[in-house]
Amino acid sequence: MAHQEVVVIDRTKSDRPMRIAVLGAPIDMGASQRGTLMGPAALRTAGLLSLLETLELEVEDYGDLSVVGVRELTDAPPDKANHYREIQRWTGIVSKRGYEIAQTGAVPIFLGGDHTLSMGSVNAVARHWHEQGRELFVLWLDAHADYNTPATTISANMHGMSAAFLCGEPGLERLLGAEPRASIAPDQLELFGIRSMDKLERELLRERRVGIADMRQIDEFGVAVLVRRIIDKVKARGGVLHVSFDVDFLDPCVAPGVGTTVPGGATYREAHLVMELLHDSGLVRSMDVVELNPFLDERGRTARIAVELVGSLFGQQITDRTTPSNAIFPGE
Repeated sequence: MAHQEVVVIDRTKSDRPMRIAVLGAPIDMGASQRGTLMGPAALRTAGLLSLLETLELEVEDYGDLSVVGVRELTDAPPDKANHYREIQRWTGIVSKRGYEIAQTGAVPIFLGGDHTLSMGSVNAVARHWHEQGRELFVLWLDAHADYNTPATTISANMHGMSAAFLCGEPGLERLLGAEPRASIAPDQLELFGIRSMDKLERELLRERRVGIADMRQIDEFGVAVLVRRIIDKVKARGGVLHVSFDVDFLDPCVAPGVGTTVPGGATYREAHLVMELLHDSGLVRSMDVVELNPFLDERGRTARIAVELVGSLFGQQITDRTTPSNAIFPGE
């Protein structure tokens, strides 16, 4: 039998349930189609909080953020960045509140909202982990690479610039306002399930050598091999993992409630296996759930599937089995 590394656990802490902090960010102006502002409410209605509680997690719902009363900045907006001023206000407040929550030791789950949410959420947790001396890696589960900049974008929709912003690409330097910017390196970003990229976006990704597992690779090698490669990389560097889950990662026949459907996405079982393997790794310390548009959904089907996938990420299993995730996170 192969040798399995044993993690030494402090038993004075191991019985303490993981603390989950849920925070909604009803943003929808970053996408071309409005409606994702109802995503947080749909996920709660679909039973997200009660499911997490059945997994014996300590769950606190911080409600939904609002930009009412948030001061508008005066920097010059980029030429090609739709609704820049509103998204700037959202990004600053998501980053500020997300950082405060991460500092409590809870695992933040950010509910969107379109994918511009991650410009604030990932910045928040990256800032927190930088201060702990740990690298934050981001697994981007998405049909789209979202690695455009104001200089490369065709649509000027800012949800397509989120991943590029996280990696410090130029063009949106003032987006966070007074909030400190905590970029990640391109090799700390892993795009997974990608099946739609613009020409200039593809060239920039190749230049930056960002890790990409597109649907062709998933078809050839399967999700288990590709996810384990990412897990091994993060573990080898002593890092932690943020999962940014865009529901259009799933095939539209599985999850129709999105505004940017692309055929040929992940199946129901492939998506669950991704989440189960990530749970087993014990590396996930924060998450986004984005781009759910209840107005385009079919009787809440996409919301329910998204909730089930979050459940798999945090320990819901078909049968009981011992996994490395049963151990306390190293260093806690």
